[in-house]
Amino acid sequence: MSSIVTPADPVPAVHQSILSTVGRTPLVKLSARMGVPEGVNLYVKCESFNPMSSVKDRLALGVIEWAEKHGQIKPGQTVVEASSGNTGIGLAMVCAAKGYPFVCVMAESFSIERRKLMRFLGAKVVLTNPAHKGTGMIIKAKELADKHGFFLARQFENEANAWIHRETTGPEITQAFKKLKATLGHFFCAYGTGGTLLGVSQHLREHSPQTKIHLCEPDTAPLVYSGVPTEYGDESMGELSTFKAPHANWRPHLLQGWTTDFIPRLVADAKASGNIDQIHHCGGEAAMATSRRLARSEGIFTGTSGGGILSSALAFAATCPAGTNIAAILPDTGERYLSTPLFSDIPADMTAEEQALADSTPSAAPPGIELPPVTEEATAFVKAAIAENTVVVFSLEYCEFCWTIFRLFDAVGVKYNTIAIDSFKYAKDNMGNKYRSALSNLTGCNTFPQCFIGGKFFGGAADACIKWKSGDLQPILAAAGVPTDGFAAYKGDPFEFLPKWMTKNPLRSK
Repeated sequence: MSSIVTPADPVPAVHQSILSTVGRTPLVKLSARMGVPEGVNLYVKCESFNPMSSVKDRLALGVIEWAEKHGQIKPGQTVVEASSGNTGIGLAMVCAAKGYPFVCVMAESFSIERRKLMRFLGAKVVLTNPAHKGTGMIIKAKELADKHGFFLARQFENEANAWIHRETTGPEITQAFKKLKATLGHFFCAYGTGGTLLGVSQHLREHSPQTKIHLCEPDTAPLVYSGVPTEYGDESMGELSTFKAPHANWRPHLLQGWTTDFIPRLVADAKASGNIDQIHHCGGEAAMATSRRLARSEGIFTGTSGGGILSSALAFAATCPAGTNIAAILPDTGERYLSTPLFSDIPADMTAEEQALADSTPSAAPPGIELPPVTEEATAFVKAAIAENTVVVFSLEYCEFCWTIFRLFDAVGVKYNTIAIDSFKYAKDNMGNKYRSALSNLTGCNTFPQCFIGGKFFGGAADACIKWKSGDLQPILAAAGVPTDGFAAYKGDPFEFLPKWMTKNPLRSK
């Protein structure tokens, strides 16, 4: 049974799978705060409302269900695809829901959060040399498919990519304007694979022929505008069907997900069929500025990709007469770009203005917990644990500073025992807090972790990091009889294990 939903399908009260939540994304009208001229109506289609927060969820579902319907994929077969991230995330979600292993091939230059999201969904991510660009990613995906018998999704040429947008995205837009009793004059999108462009334009040409199709490209990679076509190989001759060679007009740009270094077949098909009426070009700075402005003016969170499309649509809107209706695709969420230049000017620390606001009130501390009296039983337990273990760490189960000392000791090969006093094991009769009272009475310290080496109280996480870096911790461990074999192998900075949110962590921004 297909999971694909169209505007004609009833909205279920309960979804039987996450996959039927793909699509039906909202169309939102922008206000004058975004600089939309009076009388002009500019709407954005927020594809971040898809389950994995991008338009590529549609592609992923369409490609896999098309392959199932046409017998192109076997149950349990591994799926592989080259992706800058969003297609890979969508495929990771669809494959997880359907039981297919998934491998994404992605250049190392794309945002780190994308590869982590895919791995979180159970996918494997194979990174390629950024200098090899998008064409190198595709070559690697084809190599893996050929060697291991994987199903190659072929997003840049797969007819299912355009089909899913012809069946869902396009009808959603035309039905929205039908309900508004309005005529859609202009539709704006960019292209990564060309699926949105081809599929939506095919639907609009048939059902809203008066709508002009506007295509956005990076100003440093005007491939379609150049008029220089991409040649496609013949697989029967051992060539790649996706391209023969990279496009000579491609240059690096900040618009992740836009315009790889060749013109996809789906884009070429849209151009050949007359489905592109006007081409616009946008730079990375304008795209980022528009994305930030949209967030602060409208509360709509989109990435550089959406910022670029909207920047072009806003510039065009300024030339339009009153009564013009424009729709623009916002392909994804800004959360995909946290490690990119889009967020480079967004500080982690308080600004001077924020610090002044914080300083305007006392910042009174909350009352502390009341620990039970020290007992002989608890004291005996603590002292026994210290005596019986060369290195013992009294800790809290979900304390980042406790994790710091664990990770440091793991990195340098120190074996240690832990006693998590807040664990369920010590919950009965308040024993955990009784041990805490005994420990505090012994050390005079109320924070965690508390580390003992050779029967002596050493300190906590920051002490361990500082003294390892200064060279003072190593002889303390050696004197206690801790094997030193792994010490020399660790070449890192111990502050890497401290929480990154700590203002005083010297590595917090690295």
